[in-house]
Amino acid sequence: MIARTVIRRGLRLIALALAVLVALAGLLAAALRLQFTGAPAAWAKSTGNDALWLGHAWVDGRRTERDLEQLAVRLRATGIKDLYVHSGPFEADGRLNPAKYPNAGNFVQWVRKHLPGLRVSAWLGQKVDGTLDLDDPRSRTNVLTSVAAIMNQGFDGIHYNFEPIGDGDTEFLELLEQTRRHTRLLSTSTPQLEPYWGLRLAARAALGHDKYWSQGYFQEVAARVDQVAVMTYDSFTPLQSLYGGHVARQARLALDLVPQDKTLYIGAPAYHDHGVPWLDGAESVAMAAEGARLALTGHGRRERFGLALYVDFAATEEDWHEYMTRWH
Repeated sequence: MIARTVIRRGLRLIALALAVLVALAGLLAAALRLQFTGAPAAWAKSTGNDALWLGHAWVDGRRTERDLEQLAVRLRATGIKDLYVHSGPFEADGRLNPAKYPNAGNFVQWVRKHLPGLRVSAWLGQKVDGTLDLDDPRSRTNVLTSVAAIMNQGFDGIHYNFEPIGDGDTEFLELLEQTRRHTRLLSTSTPQLEPYWGLRLAARAALGHDKYWSQGYFQEVAARVDQVAVMTYDSFTPLQSLYGGHVARQARLALDLVPQDKTLYIGAPAYHDHGVPWLDGAESVAMAAEGARLALTGHGRRERFGLALYVDFAATEEDWHEYMTRWH
């Protein structure tokens, strides 16, 4: 009898916990759906300050000047101003082998020739949860030496993408400050901002690392760079309206945190291999654009604000159509 009573109590507790989780999930969904209401203003669209992440083939010799000429035809009709071309990743000790970017100098020259006015940054990063240890001063020194070397290829700037950087990571802040010695243009991709109180700790407990940054730490990072690109994809929202609300919430928070003299990019998912089937249907360039427009409408006009499309080699004609019709 005692055993049965214990089992019944245990089952009741489990049922109660599940009910609470379902209720919280419902509240979050309702909050995100509410973010995706209203009509964006006609002026809330691209100001010619958008960005595009480019794959490694542009710097390792697989892409040619002819390929860049074809890309240039498309980009001239857009608001894209910054190109982040993948030129890494760093080795586990922070070094970057020049053999990984033998065509970087040529690529930069092709952009200068066919897309004058566009800025080109070397997109560099690595996993930092078991591969590269940014807490190690020697590794950070190697990263900085590698940055100085690749800047000799003619890049306008450096774009960092280290994942996952934990909220409050002071070593990352130090790296950003030291990188300033080697480049005039510094940008970084960032995790999503904690959308509502308590979700950062909950996500960390579930994933073992920070999925979200606090507003305070996001501001610390933004203060040390010229551009921030919030990676709003991989949101685990199962519906388009919820993803649109998620982007709107992220953009609203970031617009209030990033100073006017810095550029804020909202990452838009121009790729289709999320790993979870329903995410391919929920997350799209169209919904990212709509969420960004709603946020901008509520915030007011801002020049240095745009979408950053991820990524050129996975983008479909539909992705480009959504960008041109829903944002540009």
